[in-house]
Amino acid sequence: MDSHAIHPELSTIATLGKAMGDPLRLNVLRLLRTESLGVLELTHILDTRQSGLSHHLKVLARSGLVSTRREGNSIFYRRALPPADSLHEPLIQSLFEAIDDVPLAPVYRERLHTIRQSRSEQSRAFFSRNMQAFRQHQELIADHELYARTVLEMIALADSHAHDTVLELGPGEGMFLPALSRQFRRVIALDNSRDMLEQARKSAKAAGAGNIEYRLGELSLLADEGLSVDCIIANMVLHHVPSPAAIFCEAATLLRPGASLFISDLCRHDQEWVKETCGDLWLGFSSDELSDWAQEAGLVAGEAQYLGLRNGFQIQVRQFSRHHRRQELLKD
Repeated sequence: MDSHAIHPELSTIATLGKAMGDPLRLNVLRLLRTESLGVLELTHILDTRQSGLSHHLKVLARSGLVSTRREGNSIFYRRALPPADSLHEPLIQSLFEAIDDVPLAPVYRERLHTIRQSRSEQSRAFFSRNMQAFRQHQELIADHELYARTVLEMIALADSHAHDTVLELGPGEGMFLPALSRQFRRVIALDNSRDMLEQARKSAKAAGAGNIEYRLGELSLLADEGLSVDCIIANMVLHHVPSPAAIFCEAATLLRPGASLFISDLCRHDQEWVKETCGDLWLGFSSDELSDWAQEAGLVAGEAQYLGLRNGFQIQVRQFSRHHRRQELLKD
């Protein structure tokens, strides 16, 4: 058969068919639904040899089903979004939906939980050791006032935004809480570090902010309570959390229709020193990564600002909104 007579899309579908034709590769795609995992983490979860898994990951990468990012000497994998407006987009979407309908095997779920716990422990241990110096370390990268002001401007521009309940994830020393307390009737400060939460409480109290609730834990716990909020703020938090993509999914369950998630975080960079000095787990994120995770969670990207900073760093301030119910119905 003349190879020139084969439509490029058919070649792509053939490549996809090969990538889909292995249970281990399907397990990898299932694990990467809301996770970004390294090769060693995947080998631990799947109990397989690194050399064999690396081959499977190359097949998935060649087919466009996973994308990669380098963190120092490590490569992390995540599930790619289907390319829009392509003939094979419905095929990939159907595959992902079918995979996601399959419950994760208990042993995989347990091992994944162990990895998340390990990452969380690293983060908590760092903040416990360095709480007093945290602000100085952060200011090596960015002045809080710069991105905080931009977030407040975006909140003011969000026409559909109500001002009843706001949740700040990882408030740090509480520097942003007084501004939120002036704009919202109810403020919830959520952190997984007891020490940082207590510091936030002291700072906000000193500033005269009294309408703030302090909660120890994770977003998933609040979602289990059935809480709904008008706004979620995550300032310079994502690069500290074990599973950044999961934050979008958990936030989506808490946001009321029309409500927004506002994120300020580092753009992708190569400054390895921040892992030791500032406790960062991730070297920032590309704008596409945040947009992809938001889309996976059912959130719509809105306003975006990019702020150039010292030492070559750049911060992205992003808004992601949950559809109004009417919009969701039209979309369905």
